[in-house]
Amino acid sequence: MSNKIRRKNYMLIHGAYHGAWCWRNVTPTFRKLGHTVYTPTLTGLGERAHLLTSQTSLETFIEDIAQVFKYEDLNDVILVGHSFAGSVLSAIADRLPDRLRHLVYLDALILNSGESSADRSPDRIEVYRQQALASGDGLSIPPASPEHYGIADPEQVEWYESKLTPHPLQTYYDKLYLKNPLGNGIPATYIACSKPYFASTEKSREIAQHMQGWDYLEIPTAHNAMSLMPEELTKLLLSID
Repeated sequence: MSNKIRRKNYMLIHGAYHGAWCWRNVTPTFRKLGHTVYTPTLTGLGERAHLLTSQTSLETFIEDIAQVFKYEDLNDVILVGHSFAGSVLSAIADRLPDRLRHLVYLDALILNSGESSADRSPDRIEVYRQQALASGDGLSIPPASPEHYGIADPEQVEWYESKLTPHPLQTYYDKLYLKNPLGNGIPATYIACSKPYFASTEKSREIAQHMQGWDYLEIPTAHNAMSLMPEELTKLLLSID
């Protein structure tokens, strides 16, 4: 029997207020094992924060990822989306199913077609709108504190505070439209962060648990598992085929 490890292709998509930087404790292991890993940053966030405009939308995010697939000639990809990026994941599955091997929703938002984040949590989105107006430009929402994501270690808190960026408000109002059923028949796994459960993904967890053929797993840490339990998360992702 061959002991040769099959090389896999991964793409890790960060959530709201974050950027590619949030995966730094996960990607080295993938690459050390010979896997290919892409960690694109969405327009207007992270090192691309200077590109935020009034036109930045959920469609912009979706196109960000679609373009990586096109220009890197990617196929057979295990696509991982954290938090807000769950909507991007669903859209890419709808549009580029032949390029995907597996979908991994990491404590991620799952919207039904025709639904927006604002529809899911209208009270919370109104708070975001007021925060965006108070911030000066009305285009973006200031990031929450690192503790919101479960980050408590002083060094990590300081690092997160230096990296988190405002998130485009419009993306919360944009509806996700799918031409095919959610997941589009691609093998899928939902990984819930369970200690504690993240309030914003409660409905998404319920949807995932009722999706026929989907796997549902939990990791006993707070929302940002990539920083809080990177080794355990990496093992989980490596086990997904």
